Amino acid sequence: MDARTVLEPAMEPHHGSVAASHIRVEDLTVSYENPKAGGTFIAVSSANLDIARGTFVTMVGPSGCGKSSLLLAIAGLVQPASGSVLVNGKPVSGPGRDRAVVFQDFALMPWRTVLDNVRFGLELQRWSGEDLTVRAKRFVELVGLKGFEHYHPHQLSGGMRQRVGIARALAVDPEILLLDEPFGSLDAQTRDEMGSELLTIWEQNKKTAVFVTHGIDEAIFLADRIVVMAKNPGRITEIIPVDLPRPRTIETMDSKLFIEYRRHIRECLMREARDARDVIAPRG
Repeated sequence: MDARTVLEPAMEPHHGSVAASHIRVEDLTVSYENPKAGGTFIAVSSANLDIARGTFVTMVGPSGCGKSSLLLAIAGLVQPASGSVLVNGKPVSGPGRDRAVVFQDFALMPWRTVLDNVRFGLELQRWSGEDLTVRAKRFVELVGLKGFEHYHPHQLSGGMRQRVGIARALAVDPEILLLDEPFGSLDAQTRDEMGSELLTIWEQNKKTAVFVTHGIDEAIFLADRIVVMAKNPGRITEIIPVDLPRPRTIETMDSKLFIEYRRHIRECLMREARDARDVIAPRG
């Protein structure tokens, strides 16, 4: 398929019924009060997005474009100023067992071992006894940490700690996995390795996944669709279907089509940056 054909659509309107979407974002605006400067900061403005069940969607854009705010609204951790988020056709009013979040800072409890950190979410869901331990061990093994069950977070590398966070999220069997720049603090090589590992894990269960990143290559490599965002105010400017075959490997990044996606997204982001500068300092 010609890369130009894949990259042509600038925006995707809503399609089908609410029931057809696993996640549906409708005219969503997220804002925060700014007590120091006064007034209100609009993090996300009038966002619309449909995410089908079992798909992997990435969100990419500059700092301050509202990527994390949009993700947290889907998680139910941020309440919208207007608009709505629907999961399975029902409005999101707060966190739920159908959604699990993986954060950049790992959010592990340092006094708990790897196994006990993974057990934590299950404990909150009232799991107990042997079933709890067996399930936690299963997901520790799934993310490649067998043999490290009794290590504490400070004894692990950054990539290993993020694996614990992913195992903890998956162990509670959410329908939706929300990842907020989970590899942002890792070095480039470890990020690539973790991206490949995440796709391997995702291929086994095909959870609906939403992944926030600053990395263009990471966004392309993981996604079925890429949501490109811009700031001032934060908004969705383009939604790009990714027509790269799965399973993907690091060599996928060298393909002609991958390079076309990279060029297109860079042009989108640079165009938005230029437009923003022109608004601040008009020419002529």
